[in-house]
Amino acid sequence: MNGTLVLYFLVAVMVLLWSGNYIAAKIALREFPALLLSGLRVALAALFMIPIYWRQHARGEDGHWNRSDVPLLIALGVFGVALNQLFFVIGIGRTTVAHSAIIIGMTPIFVLLIAGTLRMERITVFKVGGMAIAIAGVAILQVFRARETAGTGRPTVLGDIFSFLAALTFSIFTVMGKRVSLRHSAITVNTFAYVGGALMLAPIVFWQAGSISFRAITWSAWAGLIYMAAFSSVVCYLIYYYALRRISASRVAAFSYLQPLLAILMAVAILDERITAAVVAGGAIIFIGVFVTEHRWGGAA
Repeated sequence: MNGTLVLYFLVAVMVLLWSGNYIAAKIALREFPALLLSGLRVALAALFMIPIYWRQHARGEDGHWNRSDVPLLIALGVFGVALNQLFFVIGIGRTTVAHSAIIIGMTPIFVLLIAGTLRMERITVFKVGGMAIAIAGVAILQVFRARETAGTGRPTVLGDIFSFLAALTFSIFTVMGKRVSLRHSAITVNTFAYVGGALMLAPIVFWQAGSISFRAITWSAWAGLIYMAAFSSVVCYLIYYYALRRISASRVAAFSYLQPLLAILMAVAILDERITAAVVAGGAIIFIGVFVTEHRWGGAA
């Protein structure tokens, strides 16, 4: 019982930190270009992970991996780190926190679709119905998008598309990670993921770094970057992968229910974003759809 309470406490911390990630990204993007911010975030996270991994390795707790494991571990880095975080930053820079958080809140549906395709989970009629409801909610967000205004800008179709891609790539990471989690520790997987992601994004960092004066960047933007790298990347990913070893992939992803709500409340308080009727209606319908999709109706898996 105590172990279960600890697990759920850690997941609650993860959701809170990930909700704050939207705010940190918005603040950092005021001064960092999106591509450079993405690359620096992954690179810093990799630097944070390396000493953690070597400490685990020195204690002989990193498990056994060989060259045949490297391609899959690197693939996790590509989808779960490099592409996911690149798409997230580009998306949040072109839409509101509300839109981005609500769309990314559909991650459990994408996880289910991928896991169902791989026959890791069963897709039922209720789950298909839930997906249809969630898609209707996204349609409402887009139909009334042009009427929305916010202190941090208007939501755009392109921003919402990149937020969708961020959710999709993270869903791939979740399903792939579930298969790997039984053989490798969270620290091992995340170290490979961040180092691989950093190497992939390194050309972008060097390309973008020449066009910006780092001395002109304020402490708030640096704080946003460090938060994104240390907390929402390293700490949250370690908790997420730890939970993956103990809960089904779709069930872990379902904890993201609260993330959009917390992120929106933070955006209203800190960024002066405004909650519109379209956000409330579309978000509510999407959450209902995700709930119907995830609920075990009649004991269905």
